[in-house]
Order: sequence, then C-alpha cells, then structure tokens
Amino acid sequence: MLAAARELGYAPASTAWALARGGTGVLGLTMTTYGDLPVPYTEIPYYAELTLGAMAAAHERGYLLLAMPSSMSPWMWLNTPMDGVIHVGPRADDPVRAILRERGLPMISEGRPPEPHGCDAWVDTDHDAGLRLLLDHLTESGARRIGLSQPLHDDEYPRLIAHAYRSWCDGHGMPALVEEYASLPDYFTAEQDAVSRLLHRDPRPDAVIGVYSDSGHNILAAARHHGLRVPRDLLVACVSEDPDYATTNPLVSTVSLRPDLLGTEAVDLLIAVINARSGADRRRLVQPVLMPRRSTRRAAGRRNGTP
Repeated sequence: MLAAARELGYAPASTAWALARGGTGVLGLTMTTYGDLPVPYTEIPYYAELTLGAMAAAHERGYLLLAMPSSMSPWMWLNTPMDGVIHVGPRADDPVRAILRERGLPMISEGRPPEPHGCDAWVDTDHDAGLRLLLDHLTESGARRIGLSQPLHDDEYPRLIAHAYRSWCDGHGMPALVEEYASLPDYFTAEQDAVSRLLHRDPRPDAVIGVYSDSGHNILAAARHHGLRVPRDLLVACVSEDPDYATTNPLVSTVSLRPDLLGTEAVDLLIAVINARSGADRRRLVQPVLMPRRSTRRAAGRRNGTP
C-alpha cells in the first residue's frame, strides 16, 4: 500500500498543503539550550521524550521532523530547508533564535522566551502548578523547612521555578531556603556543593528539592555525605523525567513536566502558525504530574515531630 501511495505521489493533507504553497514538508527542532557544548540531548530523558513526542505528532500530520544538532554553522541555520522551527529552551543571549528570526521562518518556542515579544508563540509546562504539587506534598509529609537547589542559566526555566517557589513560601509563611549553583560546565558537582551548603544551615532543611534531571541523584549523594537518612532525616524530591528514580534506594519522588505532551502541542502550534490558522491559542500550558515515592514518605511519628 505504501509503495502504491508513493507511485501516486500521495501525501497527507497537511504536507500536500505545504508543498502546494512551495513548502518542504519538514519541521525543525533545535537542540541548542546549552549553546555549542557537546551535550548529549537525546540521552537526557526530558529532551528524548520531547523529541519523540514531537516526531510522532509531526508524522501524524504528514510532516518530517528534523532534530537539529547543537553545533551548526550560521550558514546551515540559514539554509537548511524547513517550513518552520520549534526552538527549544530559548535563552536571553540566543544567537540561534536571532538567526532564525533573520531568516523569517515561522517559529514557536518550547519554553517561554526570556525577552518576550507580543507576537511570540510558545508552549510550556505550568511551573507554578508543578511546584505547588511538590511543595504541598512535602508539607503533607511533615516538611516545614524546604530547601531549593537553584540552577543559574539564561533560559527562563530557573527564573520561573524560583518565582513559583518563593511565592509558595510567602503564601505559607515558610522560609525560602535557596542555594544557587552554576549549571555549566559541571552541574553534578556544583549542585552537590549547593545542597551541602543547604544542609550546613542551622537549622537545616528537613526537605530539599532540585529541578534538573539528575538533581535527585545529586541530593541523595549530598545527604549520604552528611550522614543523613532519606526519608527519615531528610525528604528528597526533584523535577525530572528520569526513569531511574523508580529504582533508586530509596525511590525518589518526582514531578514530570510531560515533555511528550509539550512536543505534541509544539507541533500543533507550529503548524497553526505556518498555516496562519485563526483562533489558535499561541501560548499553551501543559499540566505537570506528581509521582510520589518513598523519598517523601516519612513515618507517622516523624511527621508529628517525634523521634
């Protein structure tokens, strides 16, 4: 059947429409969140799920999806044939975004642009909702001093997380306990050092959260270094898609940002922009999901403040 379709020149409706307008039937997906550093994006669960979700959505609509490497010359960004681009993780100082704007391609962002324009179209996770899910869950488990290891990077994600965390702490009358760390070039060591600084505070936090894929592993390592038992002495949770947290000791509670749905929404929005579809919502939020596990389940006596 596929062979017959090829002989007849068959193309699904959306691709046929693109080709009729002189398009290519190809959508681009950038992987430049960390600039030219050789980051293995497809090995990071968040980006892997995002790419697969976008690819499936593009194929369902009759488009090819081209996942573009992190390091490309300006010539390639300006000349690779595409009908539009999903720009992942736009940054404040973003040469790729500038080049794509110069080219005039239809473009939407996965993640809110740090310096937004009124015409911007983007999809993102509802980070306020995600932090509320996590922080409310920790307080239900008895936490009263919740620390945050805060990455520094020039995309919007860390700022949105910090704002959601501080707003929640203000609203609940709890102290905001934050230690910042540089996310590049070695965020593993930098985050473990930041968590250690949190755990050196007096009084120390009774829970610590992180917001990157490996944050749970980093917090567990810092807790072990300080001789703290999880969850008896310290509750631990993170924002991550890493399936390994379902097998760690203890199992680590996570919030999923649903990158698979973000990929689907990004493709739908990009095609709407390409086709100038009227009435399309140009700013879309995906709802996160809490996955509670052993690392945030303290014994009843400990929740009540007893040994």
